[in-house]
Amino acid sequence: MSKIRCIIVEDEPLAVKVLCDYISQVPFLELQVTCKDAIAATEYLRHQPTDLIFLDIHLPKLKGMDFLRTLMHPPAVIITTAYHQYAVDGFNMNVTDYLLKPFDFERFLIAVNKVKSLDSGQQKPNESGETKDFIFLNMERKRVKILFSEIVYIESQKEYVRIVTTQGEYVSKMSTHQMEALLPANLFRRIHRSYIISISRIESYTADMVELKGVSLPIGRGHRGVLENL
Repeated sequence: MSKIRCIIVEDEPLAVKVLCDYISQVPFLELQVTCKDAIAATEYLRHQPTDLIFLDIHLPKLKGMDFLRTLMHPPAVIITTAYHQYAVDGFNMNVTDYLLKPFDFERFLIAVNKVKSLDSGQQKPNESGETKDFIFLNMERKRVKILFSEIVYIESQKEYVRIVTTQGEYVSKMSTHQMEALLPANLFRRIHRSYIISISRIESYTADMVELKGVSLPIGRGHRGVLENL
């Protein structure tokens, strides 16, 4: 399999160092260049194609989101920022993932695996032109099919996740990060380190709480703002 070519657009040296280190540990990633601002990135992209941009929000000269809007055919984008309030803008612009600094290697790997799955066609339409609308999960020695449309929310239970659906509840041995990587970002939102919810199942919400099918779930402090402008 060909490698995913990526660039870093980041003006903080420590953040660049962390990203470079993480990228070097992932065999399917190939770092092309690091850019301190969006102007340098724009110039590079005029001559060199890339598959993935790690993009900071607060950049000199031209802000990250403004830079993203200038791209006619943007590659996959993973936002890296210390400011959670920009998550909504990111998802509205179809970024692949949103990493809130400081993030660990496991969270980074989840994000780049999303790009890999898109690159390999796992989230693309199949041969009949239909978009994949389900996942299979390991449960008690068998693979169980779960439709995205039936999921209400997912709850972390240590090394397991509980998937609450309109048809019943299921438990599978995996982390919420792993589960999040399998879900389409336009249909689901992580609202708490322990909860991922289906956008279509939201009945009401505040800055601190979401109600789905009569259940109230908390919104974590680091995730406030992700439900704005729905």
